[in-house]
Amino acid sequence: MATINLGAIKFNWKGAYNSGTSYAVDDVVSSGGNSYVCIQAHSNQAVGNATAYWNIMSSAGTNGTNGTDVGTTITTQGDMLYRDGSGLQRLAKGTASQELRMNSGATAPEWHTPAVATSDFVLLGSHNHSGSNIAGFNFEGVISATYESYFLSVTNLVTTGNNSTLRFLTGTNTERTDSSYKSMVDGRYNSSYDNMDENGADRFRFSPGFHANSGNDAKGSQLNFWFSADPNKTANGNSLWSTMYYQSSSHRASFNGGHSFEQTGLTITGLKFYADSGTISNANARLYGLK
Repeated sequence: MATINLGAIKFNWKGAYNSGTSYAVDDVVSSGGNSYVCIQAHSNQAVGNATAYWNIMSSAGTNGTNGTDVGTTITTQGDMLYRDGSGLQRLAKGTASQELRMNSGATAPEWHTPAVATSDFVLLGSHNHSGSNIAGFNFEGVISATYESYFLSVTNLVTTGNNSTLRFLTGTNTERTDSSYKSMVDGRYNSSYDNMDENGADRFRFSPGFHANSGNDAKGSQLNFWFSADPNKTANGNSLWSTMYYQSSSHRASFNGGHSFEQTGLTITGLKFYADSGTISNANARLYGLK
């Protein structure tokens, strides 16, 4: 029977190209990261001779030396990869709380530090007290041209005296004790309420109800006090307060009223809040500035 030579019926992998090896049709070699298939039997014909002896089967990709290989482009934990106009690029990791956004030209991502949130309603100081008895507390150096007005909130207030009192501070936290405080009730200056009259008094009082005495067990009162006080100018404001106390085995709530007031004179820098004829055993106070 005659023998028929079919030649290679599949590609024959020969490994790396060797100029001393004889190659037959359909032999495959590698060289320089590419692979080549023999198209004419030969020996010592370089793979670069692609027209007569070799055809290229596959070409190597980028070898990483030009900075576009993923493994060599991003090198640090948290890095990100993106493409610019020429190839792959590294975006180094940002810092804590930064946000990712597109740049102004909408061509590449960038890290952005968001602006810190601001508010026109700012807490300037606080006092929290319970248990022992204290005379009072100050909010010092808080009044300035930064703020248009102020709000003082005092909750859970219990005193051993009949009145709670406010005085403004001037200079280096000196109390205003002159008769420059004026109180208005029902739209007019009042000459008997809270020991204040149209000619002025030496303090501003909130009364009654902020006290615990025989038959009254105070559970905590609340005061809301608004005022404007531009340094070197008159202070103006108004107040509203209420009391919760226990008497004769029944809970009672008392709305004690409000005042408008005026205080004129020297530079105002802060305020003092204290028990007029006793002590404070409990209070939660917050002073806010409004820009």
